[in-house]
Amino acid sequence: MKALRFYAPEDIRLEDIAEPECGPDEIKLRVRNCSTCGTDVKIRHNGHQNLTPPRTLGHEIAGEIVEVGAAVNELYGTEWRIGDRAQVIAAVPCGKCHECEKGWMAVCQNQTSVGYQYDGGFAEFMIVPSQVLRVDGLNRIPENVGFPEASAAEPLACAINAQELLGIEPGDTVVVFGAGPIGCMHIRIARGVHRCGPVYLVDVNAQRLALSAAAVRPDEVINAADVDPVSRVMELTGGRGADVIITATAANITQEQAIAMAARNGRISFFGGLPKTNPVISCDSNVVHYRQLHIHGANGSAPEHNRRALTYISTGQVPVADLITDRIPLAEVLDAFTIVESGAAIKVTVEP
Repeated sequence: MKALRFYAPEDIRLEDIAEPECGPDEIKLRVRNCSTCGTDVKIRHNGHQNLTPPRTLGHEIAGEIVEVGAAVNELYGTEWRIGDRAQVIAAVPCGKCHECEKGWMAVCQNQTSVGYQYDGGFAEFMIVPSQVLRVDGLNRIPENVGFPEASAAEPLACAINAQELLGIEPGDTVVVFGAGPIGCMHIRIARGVHRCGPVYLVDVNAQRLALSAAAVRPDEVINAADVDPVSRVMELTGGRGADVIITATAANITQEQAIAMAARNGRISFFGGLPKTNPVISCDSNVVHYRQLHIHGANGSAPEHNRRALTYISTGQVPVADLITDRIPLAEVLDAFTIVESGAAIKVTVEP
């Protein structure tokens, strides 16, 4: 079969490999869609400390079951059958550590990941390992949800996890930094699930701002290349600031600006991780202190967030179909990476 394999930074190859065999405690999936994200681009250029080469990449996966291991349904109390449509979690908690026992599976200290320790979805077929099945990490796709939309459930789950920590209330003013697919999803969750008030979208890429704004229609678009976003948000809010700010971009300055524009009792999500070579920001601690700000990290998701993502997509609370702007065959998967890196699309999905 065809698979996209990582060997080293700047060395990823689409090649023919043996079709994987399904063990008794595993499920074999025919991949129908594996969507791409900025993390895939980072791995292409820089690799990852948890990724052991050679490895099949891809972690936003939806497909069709073609084989169920003989012990699966008995072991995990499930009823999986050939032909079932399923979505796969990316971040795999151990289910046993202190964090998992507390219900904090998104921050499991022993977390492994599909596409890192296990072969991923940029391939015609993949194995869903026992580690995923053990934590109920294979999810049935609702009948009214297509494979492309189901593959978007994984990044949507990450955004759900972040917003769960923010306590967004009806009418809250929300600012989202980053006009990529995650930024779009954040806007739709804040509106469709939490019924927030005005939403302002900030980016420095005019083309990406226009593309995303046409889809999710923020109340205001702020091009931070031309306008000081802190001053503009203060102007839009009558000097009060934003109730919620989400930095869905890997730029240090956005985290500093988020603190500066936060209203009293404001909630901030540092959603986008910063470069490991420059992870430090300047923080006016008195602003945090006197405005009583709440700053949250957010990294990944738990299996439950993935299930909730599929429900939100199915019910129409958080539409994602229109965010998938490019569909690329597996034979052209490297083109998908190039499109993501250029910012010329919202969401790019690969179809083996």
